[in-house]
Amino acid sequence: MPPEAALLESRAMRDSVMGHVEVLDKVGALRLLPDGIHITTEDVAAFFDIHREAVKKVVQRHRDELEENGLRVIRGDDLRLFKMDNLSTFNEGPSESYPQLRSNLSLFTRRAVLNVAMLLRDSAVAQRVRTYLLDTEESHRTGGQQEPPPGYASLDRRVTALETCMAGVGTALQELGPVIGRISARLDRIDQRLDGIDDRLDGIDNRLDDFDRRLHATNRVVCAMSERLAALTPPPRRRRHR
Repeated sequence: MPPEAALLESRAMRDSVMGHVEVLDKVGALRLLPDGIHITTEDVAAFFDIHREAVKKVVQRHRDELEENGLRVIRGDDLRLFKMDNLSTFNEGPSESYPQLRSNLSLFTRRAVLNVAMLLRDSAVAQRVRTYLLDTEESHRTGGQQEPPPGYASLDRRVTALETCMAGVGTALQELGPVIGRISARLDRIDQRLDGIDDRLDGIDNRLDDFDRRLHATNRVVCAMSERLAALTPPPRRRRHR
């Protein structure tokens, strides 16, 4: 079995065992958000019994690797929508003081949490995860451990694949959000202009109706005047024949 330090030093080694996210359940329970997929920085820190700044340092040093394993950062409209859908109903326990004015939020998948466990040097919980991880990998390699229940390994791979796909979908939605926002704003402006055009057309219709009424009244006056002039006009004189 390779030493535990190999996981800390070798990304290739970490990548080779990244599929065993089930080992996290052997050391504790992750506090997932209501979407059932993501964990906040605060809850990752609570899981490993460390300060959140230690998690932030790991993210700063290994951002590319963690993002490949499901880490994502949301901002702006995406952050407001995510808080409305998740954090507003997730306000109990150790994470109840989510900063309401935070400009961004880091979200981890279970796969990203396992990645953090293989990068934290000074967490006893992370050390236990690495030990379980190496034991599990060795057992799978040698066949010395009892086989998992039928379908468990397949289900675990499918869940891991789903987490990876959801991370990609989240990134795509994050990029698509501003575009949808701009389109919605343009459609709102078009609706407003159409409403203005409708109001102007209604005004024109009213003016045309008024013009028709005035025209009919004018015709009646002209007809009456014509009749009066006809009545006042004397008949033509007859010429005398010599």
